Amino acid sequence: MATDNVLGKFLKARRGQVPPSHAGRPIPGRRRVAGLRREELAQLAGISEPYLTRLEQGVDRHPSPQVLRALARALELDADTTAYVLALAAPGPVRVSETEVTRDVHQLLDAWADSPAYVRNRRFDVLAANKRARALAPMYEPGHNLARDMFLAPEVRQLLPDWAEIAAQTAAALRAEADSRDPRTVLLVAELEADDDFRRLWARHDARPSRDELKRFAHPVVGELSLRRQALTVGGAEEQVIIVYQATPGSPSEAALGRLP
Repeated sequence: MATDNVLGKFLKARRGQVPPSHAGRPIPGRRRVAGLRREELAQLAGISEPYLTRLEQGVDRHPSPQVLRALARALELDADTTAYVLALAAPGPVRVSETEVTRDVHQLLDAWADSPAYVRNRRFDVLAANKRARALAPMYEPGHNLARDMFLAPEVRQLLPDWAEIAAQTAAALRAEADSRDPRTVLLVAELEADDDFRRLWARHDARPSRDELKRFAHPVVGELSLRRQALTVGGAEEQVIIVYQATPGSPSEAALGRLP
């Protein structure tokens, strides 16, 4: 996540993911580039090819929202990724990841005695966790980084039956939520790029914040659990996110949660 020419690298990478047929172009013989050619994207977006070249090369880094929305439509971006690319062209102040969790939030985590719950920052560092979250997975121990454990801790791949899908979500959420200008984020991404899976997913430039989704665990002690994940922003500390896992009442997963050590 280097800070130089992030927008240009994004545009070039996403251009390579759009099939040429989506531009209404015949595909005779071999093409020298994957996806759309630069002139094809420029035509679809209604801008000049020289201007798109300047954007991709980082000569012009502040296109208007209208230009970016036109490019987003041409690149077939979803709402999350469109919001991400708009933010790239108009970045706010560098966000400082909060590291101190208030006493009230610690009490809230402990009050959810039956539900695994933890706090992370936008760089995916775990800042606090209740007993049940720590029993659910070692990666929820404070001091761990969820992205690092997702890709570099072999035991996590055993813990998550849907690891490939969750790993893709993690890479997309890290890109959407972390600040690319934060030096610790830059170092984290550089470390993760030693992993082939992360490097492949990161090169896609997908950007999607964490969502409330169903997540499966294959716990070595209590067996399989299917838990609904809820993501909540901490009031007054917007860089912190509370993640809570809940089981369906009366389900085998609820019973398995009760057996966690």
